[in-house]
Amino acid sequence: RVLSKDLQVGVAARPVNHLAIIMDGNGRWATNRGWARLVGHRKGAERVREIVRAAPDLGIRWLTLYAFSTENWKRSTEEVLGLMAIFARYIEREADRLAKAGVRMRFIGDRSRLDPKLQRMMAGIEARTAGLDRLNLTVAINYGGRDEIVRAVRKIAEAAAQGILDPRHVTEAAFAERLDTGGLPDPDLVIRTSGETRTSNFLPWQAAYAEYEFTETLWPDFGPEELAAIVQRFSNRERRFGGVSR
Repeated sequence: RVLSKDLQVGVAARPVNHLAIIMDGNGRWATNRGWARLVGHRKGAERVREIVRAAPDLGIRWLTLYAFSTENWKRSTEEVLGLMAIFARYIEREADRLAKAGVRMRFIGDRSRLDPKLQRMMAGIEARTAGLDRLNLTVAINYGGRDEIVRAVRKIAEAAAQGILDPRHVTEAAFAERLDTGGLPDPDLVIRTSGETRTSNFLPWQAAYAEYEFTETLWPDFGPEELAAIVQRFSNRERRFGGVSR
C-alpha cells in the first residue's frame, strides 16, 4: 500500500472526486542531473504508476493526466519518438496491473496523428478495462483544449447542417457531450508540477471552476505524500461556484 493510514484518514473529510494533473518537469529533472531528457520521461512514467496506485486511497475516483500536448510536436524528433515509445511501453507493461486493480483507462485528444500501432494499443486497453470503475484513469495524448473545442464545434456545425440538431437547442450540456471528455465529471482540482503557473491549454472548458495548485516539485519527484497534502489542503477550501459564502 502506497499511503499510510494516517494520510488516508487526513483527506477523508472532503475527497477530490476528479483530479487532473499537468505532469511537468521530466526533462528538467534529467537535465539537472546531466542526463538525457528521455531519462526524465521514463522516470515520470514510473511516478504515474505510484500516483495511480495512491489515488483511490485518497478518495479520488477520476484521474486525468496531461501526457502530451498538441504543442509538444515542436520538440525534437528524438524526444517525440522517445515519448511515443514510452507511452506504448506503459500500456504494454501496465495493462494487467491496471485491470487487476480495477482501473478503467481512457484517452482524450486527437488520435489521428498518432502511430496506428499506438492507436490500436490505446483502443485495446480501453476495451479491456471498460467495465472497471475503482479508478477512472484518463490520459491526454496529442491533446489541446482549443483543438478539442474546435473539434466539438465542428461536430455541432455538421449536425446542424444535416438537420440533426437545431442550433436553438445547443446548450452547455449539448456542447460538453461533444468534447473528448463527454460523460466525465469536471475536475475539482488541477495540479501542475515544476513551478510553472500556466494552464497550458489543458481542459479550459472543463476546469472553469476547478481549484488550482502549483507546486515547485518536478514531476519525477512528486510522490503520494505530497499529493495527499495537497488533497488535504483542498478539503479546507470553500468552493462557491460564483455564489456567496453562507
